[in-house]
Amino acid sequence: MHCRWTILAVLFVARAAMAFQFQSVGAVAPLVSDSLGASLADIGILIGLYLAPGVALALPGATIGQRHGDKVTVLAGLLMMLAGELLMMASTSWSLQIGGRLIGGTGGVLLNVLMTKMVADWFAGREIATAMAIYINSWPAGIAIALMLLPAIGTTFGMTAVGIAVSVLIIVSLGLMSFVYRAPDVPPAGGGDRRGISARTTYALIAAGLIWCLYNVGFAMVFSFGPSMLVERGWSNSAAGSTISVVLWLATLSVPLGGLLANRSKRGGAVLVAGCVGFAFLMLLLSRSGPMPALIIAMGIVCGLPAGAIMSLPTRVLNQKTRSIGMGVFYTVYYAGMLAGPAIGGKLATWAGTAAAALDFGAAALLLCPLLLWSFHRISRQASLLPSVRGERSARTPSS
Repeated sequence: MHCRWTILAVLFVARAAMAFQFQSVGAVAPLVSDSLGASLADIGILIGLYLAPGVALALPGATIGQRHGDKVTVLAGLLMMLAGELLMMASTSWSLQIGGRLIGGTGGVLLNVLMTKMVADWFAGREIATAMAIYINSWPAGIAIALMLLPAIGTTFGMTAVGIAVSVLIIVSLGLMSFVYRAPDVPPAGGGDRRGISARTTYALIAAGLIWCLYNVGFAMVFSFGPSMLVERGWSNSAAGSTISVVLWLATLSVPLGGLLANRSKRGGAVLVAGCVGFAFLMLLLSRSGPMPALIIAMGIVCGLPAGAIMSLPTRVLNQKTRSIGMGVFYTVYYAGMLAGPAIGGKLATWAGTAAAALDFGAAALLLCPLLLWSFHRISRQASLLPSVRGERSARTPSS
């Protein structure tokens, strides 16, 4: 009998491989710029292209998995990630770099949409909050590993070695998914709601998706352009990547801490607002001063706090029957924004002549999250979507 924690470890590694591939451009941005003759704006486009397929595939992703099987679809996604990486290794042609990122990103979308469901299939009713917190941490963990390893690999052995490192992790994930993962014995009850979701629910999900998107845009500016900013200040590629990776490693601790605070205090909204505002303030400090150890540590502790509270928002307006299509809407908004975010950050950095401008853009994105949270709750309450809304109003309890 398979232990569900072993299954979670397999899914963790596969999603970390996706994050590792996503960050493989940002982690070695100065080297990519030299080899391709690309500007910071070009680098931003290349980063964002990895998430571009999600705009079209997030909604039908669950249907694809249902038709062909979750495991088969995820294996196909990993093969597409590997094919995309090999294509990028084949040539320094800009068109092949774009094609490789799009192919790899298409595979990554299938993983991102389906594996969240796969975690729920194994942990429904049993430590689901803990399992999701661990699973979410695979993203910052994969990015942190990329920031630590890839700059040193690229500087020492060249860009081809970077592609080989990414390919090896994808191949490991393929092996684990092929020979270790299996579906749970008892399939989850219920099915998708064929009638879809109401307009008000859709608006609420769009607001929630925008919050998740803007939060991740802010996060992405740190690990995508933070190393380039430090290189501008005279740091080596390896030292810059390792320093910024500290933020990501600490985020693997602060993400579950934020979820715990939201659950225990019943004030998830306050945790979300405080986390986003604090994160934005620290980003502005980092873009204007040296990466003091205390500042890096503080950013790592604060940056992960809002994640759990944000990811809980869709569950407040969705039931079991509407969860599949509702999360498709949520992720479509997320992917659309993440496609544009790095490109905008890169263009601003090129226009300003410094990568620090991208971090300022990320801080501005984070400061929009509290306003969107207010909009989310207003839409939800107007439509009476929250089952406990009357009780919350009478008790004057802040929404989590």
